[in-house]
Amino acid sequence: MGISVAFVDDHPILLEGLVSIYSGKSDLDIVAKGENAIDALKIVEEHAPHVLVLDLSMPGDAVAAIDLIAQKYQGTRIIVFTANSSIETAIQVLNYGVAGYVLKGSTASDLHQAIRTVHGGETFITPGFATKVIMAMKTAEMRRRKQAQQRLSLREEQIVRHLMRGSTNREIARCLDISEKTVKHYMTLLMQKLDVRNRLEVVLAAQRLEVLPDATFERERIN
Repeated sequence: MGISVAFVDDHPILLEGLVSIYSGKSDLDIVAKGENAIDALKIVEEHAPHVLVLDLSMPGDAVAAIDLIAQKYQGTRIIVFTANSSIETAIQVLNYGVAGYVLKGSTASDLHQAIRTVHGGETFITPGFATKVIMAMKTAEMRRRKQAQQRLSLREEQIVRHLMRGSTNREIARCLDISEKTVKHYMTLLMQKLDVRNRLEVVLAAQRLEVLPDATFERERIN
């Protein structure tokens, strides 16, 4: 018994070509083919292939089908075989549980290797394109971590709100019932956390983080 594989693509000539090429591989067993997202779901339900190779641009919601299959039929590994070279799209479907992302234009041996790789429990992305995807994912993760580090505490938000009103350290200390020394300490922490140099830059950085909506300032000012 070889690796059971199903192909789903709405281009008849390409679909027949895939079936023809890979039917001749001794380690593969082609169990089904389809043309749209509904077909993909039916194939997985009826045949439970080890690997499902599908296009993203076929009729129906391919991404929704991928999400459902990845959650409900974890025994089937999914390879996206597509002309879509959008890094954002690749990251999206990989996050949904896709195990392989192969660009059309790849060689037959590349797709064959992808099938074997994902069946073995690993991830396969078209060489060259993989580097771009990995770098984009690393950049996004670094951005998320930086944003998490920049989240302000309740007290820091209170101080920034007062800064936005033009309050002095003494006024902030009086309003918050803390010492001026404590206010200065928080100012130092804010400048370090937001990587800025002065009070004005603290306010601008906080606005960019969207942690202090104008409506909130106004309600506090009125109260």
